Amino acid sequence: MGGDLLLPLLFAGVLLYGLWRQVDVFAAFTDGAEKGLAAAVGVLPALVALVTAVGLLEASGGLELLTRLLAPLAGAIGLPGEVVPLVLVRPVSGSGAMAVFSSLLGSAGPDSFAGRVGSVIFGATETVFYTVALYLGSGLPRDSRRCALAGLLGTAGAVAVSVFICRLLPGG
Repeated sequence: MGGDLLLPLLFAGVLLYGLWRQVDVFAAFTDGAEKGLAAAVGVLPALVALVTAVGLLEASGGLELLTRLLAPLAGAIGLPGEVVPLVLVRPVSGSGAMAVFSSLLGSAGPDSFAGRVGSVIFGATETVFYTVALYLGSGLPRDSRRCALAGLLGTAGAVAVSVFICRLLPGG
């Protein structure tokens, strides 16, 4: 019951605070909405390209091919082969990664080593290219190569640490 009132009370509190500070609340709101809309329009082309690339990768069978090609490398670091598609999709698409993750848990099981490693990877990594697209689309620095490289290195580190940590846990 109390949680239902949280947002209306917060909204009313912001309005009352703005009125107390003698701020034109409506003008501030519309100015913020205008800036938010401009930012969304600036980011839209990068997001459309990203969604298109993910669709092409999945529809062309490229994900399956990359999974087969990377399986020996994954095995060398102790990463279960079933988790490789998650590692490939996660930097590109959050919803695609969720679908791959759900499939992984359905086939391998949440208590399996692959399920535990996949869970840690899913929670410890980010959709790198989506984040870079938002960052660069917002008008901040334009060095996309370094941004993407830093994000992908972070993802690689998270994958390696996930395997290591899950090996330390019982059943690893």
